Amino acid sequence: MLKKDQIRFCLDEMGRMFPEAHCELNHSNPFELVIAVALSAQCTDVLVNKVTDSLFKKYKTPQDYLNVSLEELQNDIRSIGLFRNKAKNIQKLCTMLLESYGGEVPRDRDELTKLPGVGRKTANVVVSVAYGVPAIAVDTHVERVSKRLGICRWKDSVLEVEKTLMKKVPKDEWSVTHHRMIFFGRYHCKAQNPQCPECPLLTLCREGKKRMKGIV
Repeated sequence: MLKKDQIRFCLDEMGRMFPEAHCELNHSNPFELVIAVALSAQCTDVLVNKVTDSLFKKYKTPQDYLNVSLEELQNDIRSIGLFRNKAKNIQKLCTMLLESYGGEVPRDRDELTKLPGVGRKTANVVVSVAYGVPAIAVDTHVERVSKRLGICRWKDSVLEVEKTLMKKVPKDEWSVTHHRMIFFGRYHCKAQNPQCPECPLLTLCREGKKRMKGIV
């Protein structure tokens, strides 16, 4: 497991590599962000952005999503994986927003997780990106990078990874670290063919050193 100063080095290097890391889901308000993140489960941000480009022109408010049939909404997001289930959740989510929150997206993570199709990761993204609340959303990239580097244990659950990162990363860096780790995992430390030979973190990375031994 990495020590405090080693983790600091990793965070700084990721910041140097990806200083402009940010949420890549296109949105113009918290409501659009909730919809985009809900659609992004098991799907790339690139594909979600293609779909929401037209979706957000057609649907502006929670009520708009309820003014059409389920079939019509399914057809509008058909190119996205699990579109049937996601369409159902979107309409349920919109109903709940109108009935329980006055049509506004709640700012509290626990309240957000009450919404259909919104898990802890989605809620963390929304409070962090839309409302500026410090949070670390653990997606597949954050989990992979944390475990490969040895910041977290291989056996840690997603929640354990989140809690470990919250302990080891300064709170005022939670949100930016979340984005930088995603960029690092998405564009450099990829699931397949990670760029270990060129990685500035190789000397600290337990996974990278194992992979390089196999190459030499």
